[in-house]
Amino acid sequence: MLNTLIGVGVSITLGLLVALVHTYRNVYSKNFIITLVALPVLVQLVIMLVNGNLGTGVAVMGAFSLIRFRSVAGGAREITSVFWSMAIGLATGTGAYMEAAIFSAITALLIITLNTLRFGEQNKVAERTLKITIAEDLDFPGIFDEILNKFTYQFDNESVKTTNMGSLYELRYNIKLKNIEDEKKLIDEIRVRNGNLPVSLGRLAQNSEVL
Repeated sequence: MLNTLIGVGVSITLGLLVALVHTYRNVYSKNFIITLVALPVLVQLVIMLVNGNLGTGVAVMGAFSLIRFRSVAGGAREITSVFWSMAIGLATGTGAYMEAAIFSAITALLIITLNTLRFGEQNKVAERTLKITIAEDLDFPGIFDEILNKFTYQFDNESVKTTNMGSLYELRYNIKLKNIEDEKKLIDEIRVRNGNLPVSLGRLAQNSEVL
């Protein structure tokens, strides 16, 4: 019994560590933080019940099969924190308290250090949505290919639609910029060719943080 209580204490302590690290320079919700603290204890309980008992293992699998998880898809940071909490529960459930503490400390230090150093934020390649407005009398197929080949690794003409009561066309491209610092140069060259009509360049409508 004492060993179990020690394991619960270790799980809660390390769960609090996971929650604190997750809040560092990150957007989060109260419910998710509470989940990170409680998850190691729950996983520990499951491992202790299943350990060496085939019948209990089958019963636990049956219980989990009745649960339907409904949640918003998490990003990479959320998935990392959940996996970390589960790993702590697995370790404490098998009695590996010291290993759980050591590797949690290493993981916490690694995550905090990489976020402090802004590791991975200097990526110059960027995916963008490019919208170009042109006059209706302009023969648009391939008209901007030369410019796009100059500034992008890849581009795809996703759609063409009429605007302004049919007097203008709007071309929409998904592009992969070679260098994010060239956005202004790209827009300036397009404006020369489309007669200085509106040009917009924005982020793709997707979550780049998802694994």
